[in-house]
Amino acid sequence: MAAQSLHVPDTVLLDAYSLSVSQVAETLGPAVGMVTTDGKGHGSGVVLSQDGLVVTNAHVVGSHRDVHLALPDGHRLAGRVLGADPDTDLAILKVDGSALPIATLGDSSGLRRGQIAIAIGNPLGFESTITAGVISALGRSLRSPSGRPIEDVIQTDAALNPGNSGGALAASSGEVVGISTAMIAGAQGICFAVASNTVKLVLGEVLQHGGVRRAWLGVAADTVNLPRRVADAAHVGSRSGAVLHSIVKDGPADRAGVREGDVLLALDGRPVEGPGPLLRMLGADAIGRQVRLQILRQGRLIELDVVLTQRPTVQG
Repeated sequence: MAAQSLHVPDTVLLDAYSLSVSQVAETLGPAVGMVTTDGKGHGSGVVLSQDGLVVTNAHVVGSHRDVHLALPDGHRLAGRVLGADPDTDLAILKVDGSALPIATLGDSSGLRRGQIAIAIGNPLGFESTITAGVISALGRSLRSPSGRPIEDVIQTDAALNPGNSGGALAASSGEVVGISTAMIAGAQGICFAVASNTVKLVLGEVLQHGGVRRAWLGVAADTVNLPRRVADAAHVGSRSGAVLHSIVKDGPADRAGVREGDVLLALDGRPVEGPGPLLRMLGADAIGRQVRLQILRQGRLIELDVVLTQRPTVQG
């Protein structure tokens, strides 16, 4: 018997889509409020705990320490910034409250391109503003306000309106899979969100240490292409490296003898294909460790041992 195609009326599909979006809006909307720092609406924030832990963007709070969160139910809660991480454009707040409506952070590693993405914000006091679209791409890199690339960024076509920064990007399950952070003006509504797994990392670091710790090499880097013979001779399996410059005086790299113009090929045997991969290797677990750098210097391959320190706090 020939297989029969199953035809589902468009009205049914549209109703199912609408129902999914509206359910997420009803569930998650009460936990997304407007964050203000000096009486003006700056952005949105997502409540993560009933006693008032809130996540927003670092650029929303800037250098302020005192904040207010206005929730859709009319409550206006005073609070403070527990810690801000400009490198991921995330900030963790603590507002005064109890039994607050909360959002649940999901696992962003399970996202797939094409699945429904629902953005919820509270821009300029227009509570629970909802837009919907799909996950357009995963694993993007987006430059943060500090200049450091934010890795594992979610790209979506769910419109990000002014004031939605710091709001929730949710899956159809209602779990928050990202925190909206930026849009590219004039780029047909291309919007970005910091993945929820990055939010979990920042939240844990802020609660335990008051900020996000990272290992520090004390250099700036750019990507450089490698000739095949160099890549083969270095056994790095990569056709690009990180050319080092702006060596910080008395920093770890400077003390180890790193020079401007050195090309970093590998760190502890792991290929370094550019500044992004290098930064990913400089996590909190590398603080205090001695690592071996494989470097190309004026056509010669050399190795240098460097003791990584904790990255200094950048003020301002």
